[in-house]
Amino acid sequence: MTFFTAADGTRLHFEDEGAGLPVLCLAGLTRTTRDFDFVAPHLDGVRLIRMDYRGRGQSDWPGPEGYTLMQEGADAQALLDHLGIDKAAILGTSRGGLIAMGLGAVARDRLLGVCLNDIGPDIAAEGIGAILDYLGLPPVATTFEEAAQLRGAYMQVAGFENVAPEVWQREVRFAFDEVAGGGLALKYDARLREAVETMAEQEMPDLWPLFATLKGLPLAVVHGVNSNILYPDTVARMHTENPDIRVAEVPGRGHVPFLDEPEALEVIHAWLKDMT
Repeated sequence: MTFFTAADGTRLHFEDEGAGLPVLCLAGLTRTTRDFDFVAPHLDGVRLIRMDYRGRGQSDWPGPEGYTLMQEGADAQALLDHLGIDKAAILGTSRGGLIAMGLGAVARDRLLGVCLNDIGPDIAAEGIGAILDYLGLPPVATTFEEAAQLRGAYMQVAGFENVAPEVWQREVRFAFDEVAGGGLALKYDARLREAVETMAEQEMPDLWPLFATLKGLPLAVVHGVNSNILYPDTVARMHTENPDIRVAEVPGRGHVPFLDEPEALEVIHAWLKDMT
């Protein structure tokens, strides 16, 4: 396991493998480095860098005051500094894409390009509500097998079609830890809910100016056609605002695609080629 220490003393876990174009992978809200296990085998010729945000996975869990997009963006820059990387491409899933847009505003000179996985400047209220239905709550399932069955059933309702059972079996092992004596525990700090509720109570800022900062960079968006976070009209406006953006429409997927779907890989590979 590899760690670095942020300026405030928080120890953060990261993984760094491969050689070539540096691609910093930024995960979803409650997710970890494992968020990119499905796509990683398809990314030849890149230096794949992943991190656990503070409060997630193997990083320290210091408390909700630091579970903010601004702090997570600062931590991402600190990791690049730690690795001696001046510029990197960002592959951002959901929250990771929001962090990438924020970096476009405060550190654009460090970006080689950005690929947004099922996220854009408009975030559907439907999806935020769905997240709050589970965020920070202890798992109902007591075994990985039960958790996989529940997740498969829930995600089918959420727009995921033709997903093999073994995929959900992998996913729940990414999301939970077994507890000694029985049961499962979250792989993230349940106090993350406090941070998200605090953000939700505030007026949502206009994110389109942040998206505009990415213009001129190689840019792509992967859209789960059945997503409850990223709606088609937002994708259409993203294309209008930036006609050079590459768009992958992934059928049979909600929020978020795994990124190993053919439609996603085609666009990701083209995006990577744009930077080489």
